[in-house]
Amino acid sequence: MKWLVSLLGAGLVLLVLRDLFHTLWHPTRHGGVSRLVMTALWRLSGRVRLRRRVRGLVGPLAMVTVVVMWAATVILGWAIIYWPHMPGAFHFAPGSEAARAPSALDSVYLSLVTVATLGLGDIAPAEGWLRVVSPLEALVGFALLTAAVSWVLEIYPALSRRRAVAVRLALLREVRPTPRQLDSTAGALLLDGLATEVVRVRVDFTQYAEAYYFHDGEDRTSFAAMVGVAGTLAERGQSAGRPDVRLAGELLAAALRDLATVLDQRFLHTGGSPAEVFAAYAADHARGRVAREHTASDRPDL
Repeated sequence: MKWLVSLLGAGLVLLVLRDLFHTLWHPTRHGGVSRLVMTALWRLSGRVRLRRRVRGLVGPLAMVTVVVMWAATVILGWAIIYWPHMPGAFHFAPGSEAARAPSALDSVYLSLVTVATLGLGDIAPAEGWLRVVSPLEALVGFALLTAAVSWVLEIYPALSRRRAVAVRLALLREVRPTPRQLDSTAGALLLDGLATEVVRVRVDFTQYAEAYYFHDGEDRTSFAAMVGVAGTLAERGQSAGRPDVRLAGELLAAALRDLATVLDQRFLHTGGSPAEVFAAYAADHARGRVAREHTASDRPDL
């Protein structure tokens, strides 16, 4: 019976490690529990009227919640491993109050101290297999800390790239390039550059799916509100007279279709056309005055 309880704790630890791997290092980054937590918090924020500053904290708060969930589950899992063997399989420091505490509390305390790599030494494993398992918990705790820091360092460059594309599209909307200006070498280079940036955003949504749950704001930094501008430019490029401009327009349109497919398959699940997917994306993200202006039409005028 003791070993069955310990195996249950080991199962919890392995569940966290699997979720950690799929969230941070798997090529498709399909996190399980972490993805459910972030999705739930995002949808909850959509149902509750929040101020702009609070809305912008949903993404960071979701990441913190996931990391705390990972840490708490690891601590609980290892405590369950220790619990059936407490106190007989452990040494207690002379005069330590830990020897008088309930075994469950001792197990949680030992797990917390070990995963934090404190190594206080008032409780130490005595049996051989526990002397091997206990340092492994410290390694998992160190890996968890490193993973959390790496996650933050990875996600914010992706957000910066997305917002940079949104600002560029907002500037193009203000400049309002004419069809004649687009039907030139400069127009072809412009459309080709936008296609490259849209592809990068698409890759970011694949590699860093958590970035979807970050609110970009309600101004021109919102990619959700500005993506329709790229669609309008792609259509104008496709109808241009120069072959290079038409090719660049086709490339931009293809990049937008690919992006819409990723958004729909991984987040929105509308099953609609790219225009419908982008409208749903804008409705899900851009909730302010500027967003409503951009979502009023699938093809905003430049």
